[in-house]
Amino acid sequence: MSSNTEIQWKGYAVHDTKLWDQFKVTDFEPKGMEDKDIDIKIEYCGVCGSDMHTITGGWGEVKLPLIAGHEIAGHVVRVGPKVTEFKVGDRVGVGAQVGSCYDCQRCKNGAENYCHKVIHTYNSIYPDGTVSQGGYATAIRANELFVFHIPDALPLEQAAPMLCAGITTYSPLRTNGAGPGKSVGVIGIGGLGHYALQFAKAMKSDKVVAFSHSENKKADALALGATDFVNTGAENWVKDWTDTLDIILCTVDVSQHIPLSDIFATLKVHGRCVMLALPDDALPPIHPFTAFLLGGSHIGSKAEIVEMLDLAAKEGVKSYIEMLPMKEIGKAVQGMKTGKVRYRYVLKVDI
Repeated sequence: MSSNTEIQWKGYAVHDTKLWDQFKVTDFEPKGMEDKDIDIKIEYCGVCGSDMHTITGGWGEVKLPLIAGHEIAGHVVRVGPKVTEFKVGDRVGVGAQVGSCYDCQRCKNGAENYCHKVIHTYNSIYPDGTVSQGGYATAIRANELFVFHIPDALPLEQAAPMLCAGITTYSPLRTNGAGPGKSVGVIGIGGLGHYALQFAKAMKSDKVVAFSHSENKKADALALGATDFVNTGAENWVKDWTDTLDIILCTVDVSQHIPLSDIFATLKVHGRCVMLALPDDALPPIHPFTAFLLGGSHIGSKAEIVEMLDLAAKEGVKSYIEMLPMKEIGKAVQGMKTGKVRYRYVLKVDI
């Protein structure tokens, strides 16, 4: 266990949701150190759409000042006395969760990401009253259950965005049986979709179909592993793809892009559609005899994240990233908000 004097607790914080793209370097106090906690010196942090929803106030109350960011990669600098998985110097990551109750049925059965007492990496309150602060910072403290070894074959900046965007697509693919004999559709080629295509291919799915509303990303989609590309702006595309897919991951707000009825039409009987981006409006009426399953997914468990990172290293899954110094976080959140990034910003700590 190394000394805590090595760590500065500073980060780029938002102080006003109306000024959501203006960040100030701010000192903060981490939660109290517990026996199974790990302190990590952050080197990189990805920028996620969830960050935008939070810092703008779109998801409700923001505990200001707030340091966002939950796609974190760095090195262990301190371990608690009961930590068993990690040692000082290990290459590690942290995703969108840093705590749970550890004792409920979900936590005990490897579904801690669905714990009713989840503690998110930022904007949550620990039992000791501390507000959790995220990865646009110099360091983070987390229970070892929510810390993950990063394989040596994955550069830290490549691994960082996988810890939210990557697992958000890998988990539902795994849960719903992507692999040999299955046809997978991915709607939207962006921060989530570019991982979904790669993981569907890495899992040896027979067919991986990319759906996008224009031809702009066709070359990218095919390079990422798509076997087919569908321009949903073209006429009759639904007719051509009716009853062809076993699994769909929808990564876009369908109220602004593709009618859900068209998406559902592409599913085989008992196919599965997993919504990773809900529409602003209510879901349309669904016929009671429609034979498909509609669901959602929330990040992933530790076992799934470790499995995902190992698969990424083995199969060469890549993060398409734009690197910026962390002081340019304002530029990054503006680019994320307007959809300019292809396909993920990663910030390098510069404090």
